[in-house]
Amino acid sequence: MGRTSPQDWKAPAGLPAEELFRRQAHDFLESAQAQVRAAAPEIEVTTEVVDARPVELLTSRASGAELVVLGSRGLGGVSGLLLGSVAVGLASHAPCPVVIVRGEVAEDPDAPVVLGLEYSSHNDGILAFGYDYAAMHRAPLLVVRAWADTVIDPATALFLDEEAIREDEHLQLAEQLVGWREKYPDVATRTQVIIDRPAHALLEASKGARIVLVGARGRGGMAGLLLGSTSQALIHRATCPVAVVHNR
Repeated sequence: MGRTSPQDWKAPAGLPAEELFRRQAHDFLESAQAQVRAAAPEIEVTTEVVDARPVELLTSRASGAELVVLGSRGLGGVSGLLLGSVAVGLASHAPCPVVIVRGEVAEDPDAPVVLGLEYSSHNDGILAFGYDYAAMHRAPLLVVRAWADTVIDPATALFLDEEAIREDEHLQLAEQLVGWREKYPDVATRTQVIIDRPAHALLEASKGARIVLVGARGRGGMAGLLLGSTSQALIHRATCPVAVVHNR
């Protein structure tokens, strides 16, 4: 099936650096193509080596695509930062959902699809993706809403009725999901309201999950902030695959 890792690849002597990189890339793609064909022979697989900036190229190729998938193998150090920048840039600008495959793929058939749902009237994109994914994999769906208001004075926070907050949030979630539950009656759906920072809450909820889904609507004006801090935290630290879905 060819070479399976950069560590196994041996460079022929006497070739220019550019040609070495191109040959190595072709060998890696040939190996990946063989693995995909062995696992799913019914899927058509094509490969291509392109000399271009990754974010710009993949964003362009994503036009009209169903999904873009990135690996995260070897995250750490400078290489991890570079890959992280590609994932963040692509997830910020791609016109379709972006999946970053990281952590462990859950083998438990009851492992849930975790969906972080924010306060928004434009959640159809992420809900459609989440329910489709859960239905396809016959997996339960866990919809998480994390509530944390950092502007509340600590002294005032002592008087908050957390149980009332959770009850109100569960009611709002139930209203948002009623139509989706009717459309996908075979998807077991449950909700979880957590009073915590969204990034931390989703990182905890996604432990042992099949995949965690998050929206891409950030609140910053700069390109790096378009994705939002919660999505960026999951891309860099989640222990399972992450899907970033634009709500549009």
